[in-house]
Amino acid sequence: MSEQPNLGDCLRNLRKHHGWTLQDVSHLTGVAVSTLSKVENDQMSLTYDKLLQICAGLGVHVTELLSGDSKQPAARTRRSVTSATTTLRQLTRNYDYHYLATDLVRKRMVPILAHARARTLEEFGPLTRHAGEEFLIVLKGEIELHTDQYAPVRLKAGESVYIDSTMGHAYLSVGEGEAEMLCVCSGDEPDMEKTLLSISDRALTDQ
Repeated sequence: MSEQPNLGDCLRNLRKHHGWTLQDVSHLTGVAVSTLSKVENDQMSLTYDKLLQICAGLGVHVTELLSGDSKQPAARTRRSVTSATTTLRQLTRNYDYHYLATDLVRKRMVPILAHARARTLEEFGPLTRHAGEEFLIVLKGEIELHTDQYAPVRLKAGESVYIDSTMGHAYLSVGEGEAEMLCVCSGDEPDMEKTLLSISDRALTDQ
């Protein structure tokens, strides 16, 4: 009979496979570094609730954590259904953001439902720029996209654009009411959502 996987070894293997430090795992899961260290060194066990907390924070299924094989992790089975508990609203000078799927960490894509509030570049202020790329589709209204590399372009409901986010850019409402958009940002950063939220926080403090 095969031996049962050792939780400490499994956690350590998964952590090293992803290049995470104990501090990284603690930040993602909310479990203290001292607790994680004791688990990895077989000095303490975990309740099932705590085990689920770690798996949710790392975005892995329990079977992946306990597979004992970091080279062939189990298929990812994450899912996030949009609801009030998985949506984070941030209101800035230029946009009314609703970050979606916030219960999933270390996402490769960050979906954002947004309303464009500014109507002129003077009102908008300095163009926004950040790492990665983004795809945007207009859901309602009409926007005008300004960048520091291309002439402005207008997009109506149903029309879309894909840009490198490192370009300075601004989305302005030019129709009646505030334009509603769905924007999906992606990048190589391990926590793209946190980066975008920090930009929103700075914009909020500049109001």
